[in-house]
Amino acid sequence: MTPSTPTPTFIAEDEPLAREGLADWVRALPALSLVGSAGDGPEALRQIRALRPALVLMDIQMPGLTGLQVMRALAEDAAPLPAVIFTTAYDEHALAAFELHAVDYLLKPFAQERFVEAVTHALQHPAVSARERTLPALEQAALAAGPLERVLVRDQGRIFPLQAAQIEYLRSDTKYTALVSRGRSYLVRLPITSFEQRLDPARFLKINRACIVNLDFVESMTPDESSQYVILLRDGTRVTASREVSKQLRADSL
Repeated sequence: MTPSTPTPTFIAEDEPLAREGLADWVRALPALSLVGSAGDGPEALRQIRALRPALVLMDIQMPGLTGLQVMRALAEDAAPLPAVIFTTAYDEHALAAFELHAVDYLLKPFAQERFVEAVTHALQHPAVSARERTLPALEQAALAAGPLERVLVRDQGRIFPLQAAQIEYLRSDTKYTALVSRGRSYLVRLPITSFEQRLDPARFLKINRACIVNLDFVESMTPDESSQYVILLRDGTRVTASREVSKQLRADSL
């Protein structure tokens, strides 16, 4: 069931690319409605007071006022506080954020699936549930968003959206996943299983438990002495497919 009135959502983020990426994700969810955005703390505080959104996606390190200071200022108002999801590259502020009753705390870079999970939680917050938001509505909206199109990644102090089509392969690195694109590797704080169900199956193939490859960047597939396929990628990387996947590849090539 799609909600009759989407949840008014506001973005406070000083990085233009990150702000644009979050706006795209908000627009992709029919359960949400983007009502405004700001690139610094004072402007965020002014607009939140004026617009009274039910949900705020709040960066912490912003010019003028931090996201925590914005929240403390809002707490002094007579109006009800919005549900707040903090989005930050710094984990040391998590305790302070939850003391201010944050709904969730997303560490940059984070994938769209993690964002949807946080919004799912937020839609159950009293500031939002009073508007009759439902969890099934968000789940259907997430499905409607289709395959993952981009991931926010961090590189040399900047954050930018990496297009999924540009990811050559993904490797599991304990609780992280390395996304490889154009000779660079970007670590994302999510397990590889978080990406498996969201990547376009027509383009991406999970060849073993620790690796997913983009078929557009595969140079060749050659069986070894154990009849398992060795995948050669265009950058020279070689990865061996599992026995089950190798069997599937042999069947598909017949």
